[in-house]
Amino acid sequence: MKSLTKMLIGSVVASLLATGMAAAQVVTVATGAQGSLAYSSGQAIAKVANENGITARTQPLVGYLPLLNTGEIDFGFSNGVEAEFALGGTGNYDRAHPNIRLVGTMFPLTTGIMVRADADVHTIADLKAKMGELKIASEYTSSTIIPFYIAGGLANGGMKYEDFQQVPVSSFVAGINALGDKLVDIALVSLNNGAGKQVEAKLAGDGGLEYISQDASPEGIAAFKAFLPAGDIVTIKANENIPGMKSDKNLMQIPWMMLTNADVSDELVYQMTKIVAENNAALKESFGAFGNAKLEKMAPANGVPYHPGALKYYEEAGIAVGN
Repeated sequence: MKSLTKMLIGSVVASLLATGMAAAQVVTVATGAQGSLAYSSGQAIAKVANENGITARTQPLVGYLPLLNTGEIDFGFSNGVEAEFALGGTGNYDRAHPNIRLVGTMFPLTTGIMVRADADVHTIADLKAKMGELKIASEYTSSTIIPFYIAGGLANGGMKYEDFQQVPVSSFVAGINALGDKLVDIALVSLNNGAGKQVEAKLAGDGGLEYISQDASPEGIAAFKAFLPAGDIVTIKANENIPGMKSDKNLMQIPWMMLTNADVSDELVYQMTKIVAENNAALKESFGAFGNAKLEKMAPANGVPYHPGALKYYEEAGIAVGN
């Protein structure tokens, strides 16, 4: 009897130790550089995770998907397009990252091709009519995913980069500034972006900026998605307070997604998915972009597989995967 009691006590102690070790595990959440979208997202999620039983620490890393693939970090962020490129080693990635997995969409990113308002280009069809005479921001050497967004927008209208005069720029913001300085006629600008607002004010005397409205027909969307499967074309209503939005526009939308590694435990990913899904108000308080999150659209179709832990939560919550 004493022997059995000792065995039971030993089992309980071992279980408690294991639980304590799990609770003490520090989960790494990679972010981008300070001020980046990934940085703001990661800080918000780490804060909420810590408030809900997961010890999370952020690491401000740049170009961290290879580290996520090797399991050196537990969670990170990417847009849905770049995640697909990274998985297969296509697009702006020269090698595959087969161990990355999806947790889910944090919120959508809305962006579009912009011109100066005095260019008299309002739709993607208008752009095609003038393409030979216009200069377009290209290369984006420090943010190599941007040209793929632009190329996807051009494909929507049956065009490609080579149809324009290409002007290399170094970064996303440099492309917007080049538009404001009239060095280019076309650049990518995210909806309500800070740099876009500055250029809008700078060009106020010329009418400011205008988004080019994409072709939202089934054929146009198919052409866009053939180039960027993870993206979509959505209609955004006119808003005088947002640069380029004096009328309704069809813009590009890409999911901003949380990623993990295939070897992270199912239970940890399940808990993290649950925390993100069920604490939107707290996330929004930390970073306003979470106000655009839609629970029912948290698990869209993507070329990257979802982690089993995330799938477990979606099944329990009744969230359709792959829509």
